Amino acid sequence: MTIKVLGYAAQSSKAPLSPYYFERRDPRADDVVIDILYCGVCHSDLHQARNDWGFSQYPLVPGHEIVGRVTRVGPSVSKFKAGDLVGIGCMVDSCRECSSCKQGLEQYCEEGNIQTYNGIDRHDHMPTYGGYSRTIICSEDFVLRIPENLDVQAVAPLLCAGITTWSPLRRWGVKAGSKVAVIGLGGLGHMALKLAHAMGAEVTLFTRSPGKEADARQLGAQHVVLSTDPQQMEAVKGQFELIIDTVPYAHDINPYMPTLTLDGTLVFVGLLGDIEPAVSTLPLILGRRSVSGSCIGGIAETQEMLDFCGQHNITADSEVIRMDQINDAFERLLKSDVKYRFVIDMQTLSD
Repeated sequence: MTIKVLGYAAQSSKAPLSPYYFERRDPRADDVVIDILYCGVCHSDLHQARNDWGFSQYPLVPGHEIVGRVTRVGPSVSKFKAGDLVGIGCMVDSCRECSSCKQGLEQYCEEGNIQTYNGIDRHDHMPTYGGYSRTIICSEDFVLRIPENLDVQAVAPLLCAGITTWSPLRRWGVKAGSKVAVIGLGGLGHMALKLAHAMGAEVTLFTRSPGKEADARQLGAQHVVLSTDPQQMEAVKGQFELIIDTVPYAHDINPYMPTLTLDGTLVFVGLLGDIEPAVSTLPLILGRRSVSGSCIGGIAETQEMLDFCGQHNITADSEVIRMDQINDAFERLLKSDVKYRFVIDMQTLSD
């Protein structure tokens, strides 16, 4: 028994997204059925729809920044009830038994977490379809509680952009007085500024664009450094305990390494692929500095992030679009023509 659902799908890497009916599983005992209200548009949705990473399976229904209301629950569900405001992020299951899963780090599941879309369900082996649709069904263990005080249409990007930047801030122990820098001001970068500022850190934005200073300060940066200006870069040598690099394409990180403190770390959260040009080990060895990476966050820390955002009234700066505007939104994403995240109003899907 399955449930027929309307969504928007890419039928191939060259095809625009268009309406598509597909089947979701009949709810299992631990499942939550969710009526989707809003879904964020992540850059990875675009990459997957166009098979930029080489592993897309079609038809593909994107969307992993999902906010909605519970409509019903399975008989063994204890965490949620009908009417609850909830979210689903980038994953909907994992093995739950490996050392990573037992630490609450399901994103690093040794068997591979099950992605919200373009994945294969562990139990019935059906393909997973994402949030560009009316309804989603998910195990309660991968559903998140959304604080009711937050602007519901601006919450969705927290489930990817928010947790992707929160996780390294927590992992590297950012606290009041920490000196943190962020490279790049887009969907990830603007969340990194907001979250680090709310944690009490002294926050700096590195940017190549002089015109971004006013926005950066409004989002929580106390300082803005033009990374193309050698004098400005020299002035911040040895300052930052943590640099969060949100840039999604290959770029030279060598100029940033001397700005780290002793034992400072630059963490990649945006780039998937090779670092070009190569990183010189000189500043690493002479300053015991590190280059690392971080992937989204576990379910527990995602809930922690959402609760923190509820306490501090933090949401994403977003532009709400209709479902039928998604292909235009993808084109605008390619030009970085959004401040700072698109969110789809899923009530427009049936229009």
